[in-house]
Amino acid sequence: MTKNFEASFDSLRTYQCPDWFRNAKFGIWSHWGPQSVPMYGDWYARHMYVQGSDQYRYHVRHYGHPSTFGYKDICALWKAERFDPQALMSLYVKAGARYFVGQAMHHDNFFNYPSKLNRFNSMQVGPHKDICGMWKKAAEKHGLPFGLTEHLGASFFWWSTNKGADTWGPYKGVPYDGNDPAYQDFYHAKPSEAELQNWYTSNEKFREYWFAVMKELIDLYQPDLLYSDGGLPFSAIHEAAPSDPNYRLGLEAVSYLYNTSIKKHGENRAVYNQKDRRPEIYRIGVLDIEKSQLPDILPHPWQTDTCIGNWFYDVRQEFKRPTHIVEMLVDIISKNGTMLLNVLQKPDGSIDDETVWILEELASWFAVCSEGVYDTRPWRISSEGDTRAVIQGFTEQEADWTSSDYRFTCKGNTLYAFMMRAPVNRTAVIKSLLPTEQVQSVRLLGEGEIPFAQNFGTLTMKLPDAMPAKMVNCLAIELKHS
Repeated sequence: MTKNFEASFDSLRTYQCPDWFRNAKFGIWSHWGPQSVPMYGDWYARHMYVQGSDQYRYHVRHYGHPSTFGYKDICALWKAERFDPQALMSLYVKAGARYFVGQAMHHDNFFNYPSKLNRFNSMQVGPHKDICGMWKKAAEKHGLPFGLTEHLGASFFWWSTNKGADTWGPYKGVPYDGNDPAYQDFYHAKPSEAELQNWYTSNEKFREYWFAVMKELIDLYQPDLLYSDGGLPFSAIHEAAPSDPNYRLGLEAVSYLYNTSIKKHGENRAVYNQKDRRPEIYRIGVLDIEKSQLPDILPHPWQTDTCIGNWFYDVRQEFKRPTHIVEMLVDIISKNGTMLLNVLQKPDGSIDDETVWILEELASWFAVCSEGVYDTRPWRISSEGDTRAVIQGFTEQEADWTSSDYRFTCKGNTLYAFMMRAPVNRTAVIKSLLPTEQVQSVRLLGEGEIPFAQNFGTLTMKLPDAMPAKMVNCLAIELKHS
């Protein structure tokens, strides 16, 4: 049996990413909970308590003032009455997912499982269902690794808005329901100014609560992946050195995750995601990058988490087109990355017609091009051509690809070249092969072998008039054994 990990950076930096994650390349995420009820976007539980915000204004006009109708009352409205995880998982697998991740809790401190540490959970309030357990059962039926995301670490800071009151208007000075002592366990204790300076609070009682919850979550579900929405808890200083003692509980939680996996499998098959991009921190698991990516190949596997629209269902939000999703995926996997895509659910648990269409379009693309995605590794270089994905904060702009742009992956002696735009003249040209990289044959995935010529390092291929995939097409270039 594999030796257990200690709760230290030295021990956890010996972590090796399991093959299932390196091979999967594409996962689907359910970032879903009671904040979907208003269908008015992400961070609703925070902003409904911020006078003047769009979500506050919607809340007051739709539900009433948060002194009389607070977030606890939104939670009671969440019923998930049309939630069918088996049917959804079937769609997700067809759409290309090779792992699935559910949200255990958001910053709102509402848990999607029957917790003994928090009475505001989906078994006791709202749906009266073990959402995490139902997801896990569906994932296992379809043979998918199952992960969970926790956003609890930042909850103490994030949710402090519920302790306020309006500063003007008819409810001026009337305390929001977060001040009610009867619900302090849900809304958290009133923080001091010092406890509100950082994403991760310095409040020790809350930190211990977080750690107890992580242990409960791991014990109940033995997840193959655990994601923290932030850096490794609980450094209160941005980019604190690994010697910072505030990392103690974060390290304890990660070692507990891995050691639970070792106990179950005889080896560690678990992945831990966090968002600190420094190698001395992220090497304890797999780096996660939210709604962005890296400029080129990282030696270690990494993940982009992104969304078809907003993080929670939002009637105002435009969705990504399938073409944009596929182009992002191909660009990410060429750099040793993996994409985790949030598919939005309505409060009743269903997905809308546009979302179904997106999934069906992804399914048709994977049916043609999956060989160049799954089980691949980065090639010698990630790309050819001048166009690059825009990397700027949490923005995901569509790139203006040209027929000179390719993204590469490889598997054995096969080089996969994704054509970001098919050439109008139906002649594909790749200039990145070395003289020693001799081509034996070329296939267009979904079509078969196509004519090619290789001269002075330039590979020229003749494409058919009709391309097999509606989106990015893929060439499988067989190289001779060296």
